[in-house]
Amino acid sequence: MSPQTKSILLPDFTLEPHFSIKELTAQWRFSRETIRQLAMHDPGVCRVQLGKKKTMCRYSIPLSAARRIHNLLLAPAANKKVA
Repeated sequence: MSPQTKSILLPDFTLEPHFSIKELTAQWRFSRETIRQLAMHDPGVCRVQLGKKKTMCRYSIPLSAARRIHNLLLAPAANKKVA
């Protein structure tokens, strides 16, 4: 695959600004746990495990994922799937 070929399957988040959960909690004034719960299942979020314990990890949240998470926080009823 040539360097100029873009992947159709995975968007490229490398050049986007990334945020930590702590930065987003300061900006949005939501709890750390609320943002963590939404971020942990977002496809663009990178989870970095620190050490061997599962509980020690950091989340690197790209700008596009932060926008999706923020939209979920602002309009949760609009984002619910109808069964």
